[in-house]
Amino acid sequence: MSDYERIASAIEYITLHLEQQPQLKDIAGHVNLSPFHFQRLFGRWAGLTPKRFLQVLSVERAKQLLAARDQSWLAIADSVGFGSASRLYDHFVNIEAVKPSDYKRRGRGLTISHGIGATPFGPAFLALTRYGICRLAFTDGRDAAALRSLREEWPEAVFEEDRDKITDFIANIFETKGPRRRPLSLWVRGTNFQISVWRALLGIQPGRVVSYGDVARVVGRPQAVRAVGTAVGANPVALLIPCHRVIRQSGELGGYRWGTTRKHAMHAWEAARHG
Repeated sequence: MSDYERIASAIEYITLHLEQQPQLKDIAGHVNLSPFHFQRLFGRWAGLTPKRFLQVLSVERAKQLLAARDQSWLAIADSVGFGSASRLYDHFVNIEAVKPSDYKRRGRGLTISHGIGATPFGPAFLALTRYGICRLAFTDGRDAAALRSLREEWPEAVFEEDRDKITDFIANIFETKGPRRRPLSLWVRGTNFQISVWRALLGIQPGRVVSYGDVARVVGRPQAVRAVGTAVGANPVALLIPCHRVIRQSGELGGYRWGTTRKHAMHAWEAARHG
């Protein structure tokens, strides 16, 4: 069992027993570790204690974050959908939409490098083109399905597995000992509305959260909360387009395309580094 699998199992246990505020020995016993070894494992992975993680999971803490959300983020409404670059706080991420002419060619003339790499949140499938990252998805053992989905989207493209390149990109994405070694570019396919939502998400500071209603207001569609939720769920690039930072107005976490346990884990990981 990998470190992340143990952590994920512990997170599931904690969330299921949140009202009981489980003790360290109870959580450690669930993953068949001594309290001492579990505390060390959790600290090494998350950068915070299990007790602190319990606080991160609190709905009341989420409500406080919503109340204290960075008001400057709301000011990006004027630029959503127009700028070619957005600031993702700890590094720059450029997002470019697939042009209709590109999609019409169905990938003809396009080479897509791909591979599976290890991340703090389990194995992930990463795919790159000359324009940038077009897919980042957590596979949970379904590696072939991730590649098959991309092939269906770009049936005329040339697909090349390149483990060394993918490993290098993933190391850059999850760099934790300083700034990223290079900016990252995303090349994504979506409707104009989806692209505007994804661009807006790039402005959310790590360790902070916003509500679906906040995002709807930022993109100029305050009544389109449900449509925002659909756009968030369709995000093709996990983590880099930080849909995990969008929660319900009630403070509850809400759903997540790659699993609510992983969404909890991302919040804990970011809270340790930016909270």
